[in-house]
Amino acid sequence: MSERRWIRVARRDHVPPREGRAALVAGREIAIFNLGDRFLAVDNRCPHRGGPLADGILSGSTVVCPLHAWKVSLESGAVRRPGDASACVQTYPTRVEHDVVWVEMPAAVLHGQA
Repeated sequence: MSERRWIRVARRDHVPPREGRAALVAGREIAIFNLGDRFLAVDNRCPHRGGPLADGILSGSTVVCPLHAWKVSLESGAVRRPGDASACVQTYPTRVEHDVVWVEMPAAVLHGQA
């Protein structure tokens, strides 16, 4: 089993409800989204042309890339639109403790190997 570590990313109030924010974790830019009842995290690059997903529009538990309107699931990382796209983005577990959002990162990411 690969080693994983929880990283403090942001205060809960720094990510308004129904919005996303970018955060740099071990040299990797991730997008943190506040869905109101929970937080979700993914790599901050659309698999189509690298658009900043944190700047996209939330629709349920998906985000629409601001560049070319690709729709990406924040739960699975799978592309929902266009339907024939097989690309996906990496997702990361999150938790909130004492009003702080934490993201669980694989050791390979933390050591610059992924």
